Parts: sequence; structure tokens; C-alpha cells
Amino acid sequence: MPWFFTETEVNSDKFNIDGETARHISKSLRMKNGEMLTLVTPNGIQHDCKISGISGEFVGAEVLNSKPCENEPDADVTLYQALPKGDKMELIIQKCVELGIKKIVPVISARCVSRPDKKSLSKKLVRWQKIAKEAAQQSRRGMIPEVAEAVSFKQAVEDCKVNEKNIIFYELGGESLKKLIGNRPKSIGYFVGSEGGFEETEVELALKNGIESATLGKRILRAETAPIAALSIIMYELGEMDNISTTGKEFNNDRNYLCNEN
Repeated sequence: MPWFFTETEVNSDKFNIDGETARHISKSLRMKNGEMLTLVTPNGIQHDCKISGISGEFVGAEVLNSKPCENEPDADVTLYQALPKGDKMELIIQKCVELGIKKIVPVISARCVSRPDKKSLSKKLVRWQKIAKEAAQQSRRGMIPEVAEAVSFKQAVEDCKVNEKNIIFYELGGESLKKLIGNRPKSIGYFVGSEGGFEETEVELALKNGIESATLGKRILRAETAPIAALSIIMYELGEMDNISTTGKEFNNDRNYLCNEN
């Protein structure tokens, strides 16, 4: 069943979709009256609907059943990702959203080769958030994870204090994730470096602020591999990988679009 996010709540048994999404449903997907779709509202409620009226500019949905979406992890996980080169950030966002990340914070660390100016970062942020939306729809999330504005490493260390547990991955060693999150904290932040990793002074700053050093084993992973591998392990250790299904569909499946509604 096609899966869509809405920007407003569904407060009755009828809901109207318009704009680009409606045109796509009617002209590109060629959906018909009576076909089923799912709408997920900002409060995490999943509405199973039947199309009740459709045209090039309008799609009417009849709400048949509503319930809280059960696809979200119990723990809130935030990735503090030092900006990698090229378009690697796009892959990181896509896969981390599929795996259940709550928030992604781009970080400008000392060894970042990629240092876009404010204007370029603003454009990238729009694209990154769109990728997060598409990945959330493909993986049938109950919410769209936030891709925050880029911050300095020092600011990220300060901001992460809202989390119950914070971890920094460092190639010179640390504890295993199993040991660090064995008590299953409800909120976790983890730091991953860019191609050059973190400078020793940055790691020292993190440790002084209560962030614990972790390792992903003896091998050095690429900048785009490490955050995905780390999140997979975190979710496994938290028991969030049970009953995971795969569809074989890419995140930009043409049945997954953000709804614009009346």
C-alpha cells in the first residue's frame, strides 16, 4: 500500500490531497477510485484510507482506520556526522533514516575537507531533508527525521548533552557498543568523523564533556560506511532489528511522495 506523510492532522473521516502530489497520483501513478493508501500525520498517527475521488488536481481520501504508527524505535538516536566529501552525506542520510535515526546533525570538524559556505549549506540542507522524507516514506517510518543545520564540533558537543548517552567513534580505540549501551538508554547521540577522522584535541574535548569513546573493531571503515554500520549495531543491541522486512524498492519509488493537502 502506498505510504504518504501529511503536513497537517487528519481530523475527520475525509481528507483532501492537492497540488503536485495529487497530480502525481492521478497522472503518473494512475491510481483509481477505491485504491488503498496510507497517510501518516505529524503526530505519528497512521490512517489507512481509500481513494474516494480523483482528478488531475485533487485526490479525496476516505479514512477507514486510524492507529498510532508502530514503526518507530523506542530510543531516539541522533547522528552527529562530520561532513564528508562529495555526495556521501546523501547516502548516509538515506540509509540512517531507513534504519531508524531520529535526527542527523552535520558537523564541521577540524579535518573536514568539505567546507561549503552558508549559501551552499542552505541548498544542501533542502536536498538532504528531501532525501530524509523520501527515505522515511519508503521505509514506512512514523515520522520524518530532521536534518539539522550544520554546527561546529564544539557546538555539537554542547548540544548533545540533552541525550542520555553520547558516544564518539575513534580509530585509536574505545569500548564496544554492546558494553556502552547495554542498559538500553532512551536517547543516544553518536559522533562519526569525516575522511580524516577526528583530531586528538576534539576527542579530548568530547571525553571531558562525558562523551564515551567507542570502536567498530580492528578495521577502519570509510566515512560513509561507519555511521550506517554503527547505527545498525545500535539498533540491534536495542532490540530494534526484530521483524525488519525488506522490499527491494529504492527510496525514490514513484509511489512515495510528500502530501500537500487542503
